[in-house]
Amino acid sequence: MRALVQRVREARVRVDGAVVGEIGPGLCVLVGVTHADDEATARRLAEKVWTLRVFDDAGFMDRPVGEVGGRVLVVSQFTLYGDTSRGRRPSWAAAARPEHAELLVDRLVAELTGLGATVATGRFGAHMALELVNDGPVTVMLEVPPRPRT
Repeated sequence: MRALVQRVREARVRVDGAVVGEIGPGLCVLVGVTHADDEATARRLAEKVWTLRVFDDAGFMDRPVGEVGGRVLVVSQFTLYGDTSRGRRPSWAAAARPEHAELLVDRLVAELTGLGATVATGRFGAHMALELVNDGPVTVMLEVPPRPRT
């Protein structure tokens, strides 16, 4: 799984003009899923997001979102697995099928909630308009590769 994590002052997702998910200060997390990802991958990514130290503490980025009372907005983003190594049209072959990806995005949200996060979401599979005010700006790419099966 991949996550593009942005520290935000606020963020919201609209579908057909209506707000479906909204947060104040916290993290906006765009999430991509690939074929071999599983529930354990989602759990590990949730732990990385929850413990990512990108909030200020006495002039240093040394505090995770939970310590500053921040919230998390999770938005599915299959295009994080776009491959542009050949030509100009991205290939989406590495992105998981929607039925697999939706389960794991839901698992990520459940894991974050279980860790103590207040989580808002977009709407899986919908055409969404994402509005955010990046704080810093701070943007970090996280990747948690699936563990090999034995």
